Amino acid sequence: MDSTYVDTARDYAAQGVAFAQDWLLRPASWSQFALLIAAYLLALVLARMIAPRLRALLTPEDANTSIFATARRFARMFLPLLLPLLAYVLTAAGEQVTRSLFGSGAIIAFGKRVFLFLAARALARRILTEPFLRFLATYVLVPVAALYALGILPAVMTLLEGTVVGIGSIQFSALALIRGLIAGALLFWFGHWSNSQTAGYIGRQPMRPAVRQLIVKAAEFAIFGFAFLLLMNIMGISLTSLAVIGGAVGVGLGFGLQKIASNFISGVILLLEGQATVGDYVELDGGEAGRIHKMMARATILETYDGRWIVVPNEDFIVTRVTNYSDAGSNNRLEALFSVSYDTDINRVPDIICAAVAQVPGVLNTPEPPDCELRGFGDSGIDFAVEFWVEGIDDGQNKYTSDVLFAVWNALKAHDIEIPYPHRVVEIKGAGFL
Repeated sequence: MDSTYVDTARDYAAQGVAFAQDWLLRPASWSQFALLIAAYLLALVLARMIAPRLRALLTPEDANTSIFATARRFARMFLPLLLPLLAYVLTAAGEQVTRSLFGSGAIIAFGKRVFLFLAARALARRILTEPFLRFLATYVLVPVAALYALGILPAVMTLLEGTVVGIGSIQFSALALIRGLIAGALLFWFGHWSNSQTAGYIGRQPMRPAVRQLIVKAAEFAIFGFAFLLLMNIMGISLTSLAVIGGAVGVGLGFGLQKIASNFISGVILLLEGQATVGDYVELDGGEAGRIHKMMARATILETYDGRWIVVPNEDFIVTRVTNYSDAGSNNRLEALFSVSYDTDINRVPDIICAAVAQVPGVLNTPEPPDCELRGFGDSGIDFAVEFWVEGIDDGQNKYTSDVLFAVWNALKAHDIEIPYPHRVVEIKGAGFL
């Protein structure tokens, strides 16, 4: 049995040697080798001559950020492909010459495919820097280029086309499944990139933040929806079946997903009307209060003073009363309460307090300067309140009321004005029995 295998291997080896000798001794083979080497050397000379000029042409000034300059920098990234592509073009021209003279060009055609493989390898190793694209080029593009260079890519594709993969009642060929996975990965990566570029462009436009966010969300849905439909078309899935599924989803929204649909529509209304937007401090009737951190399709996230997040359905902003304290940075009026002794000349208090509060950082003189008002006569002292305007609200980051009360205390102490504390007179009856 072993001798049989040895004899078989020896026969294949002899056939290979005879085939190689036949190729090497033929004038057409030598001419193809010579043209292949000449094409590579000529490509090498041309690349060394052209590359510096192209690099200078495609290198704009560092301060130039125009679209044309960005396009030039992008094109400069592909300079490492110059040598293999030039060799590929020159080898293709040499192939036409050998086929016209000798009627054969297999060797030079193989060399042409090798140069294309080298271009794919340079693209994966030296040009692509984005991790996902480099991964895809390294493990998909380069192996495909290697199979193409060896001339076995059609056979591999035929084998994959004949291999059927079943997912439930749906059956795909292995080739269609692989093609769908690669196309889906590329499409959704491109969709993510396009969405980030679109969001950056829209973010620089002069418009209300709510409208800007709505446009960004609409562009995101449009981009990924188009990518999904294109992927279905690539995989050969009929869009008619998607229409049936869409109808079923619509019925589900009408009956079982009413709240989700209501919250989604409420979110769109919020973004359009701009009653509340990211950064505003709001308080709802239910007691939820905080700064709007993020507005999503279904809910809005409020961030409280202590760093907690409250997820509030968008519908609550429409059907209940909402108090917006900031409205994207508007001014607010606050007040601080204090009391003075009954022995005080109260006519001096307003001027002293207003002058002191006006010096507190963050207190504004517009729309009105600080105002001190007499509020009443208490059990232990005379009650005052100082009203003042600030930009923002009195929250965990801004301690306006605390700073104002410190200023009131220091001002009253500096003018020898007593701050009262509760006094109680205790009358003891029947003291004579002690």
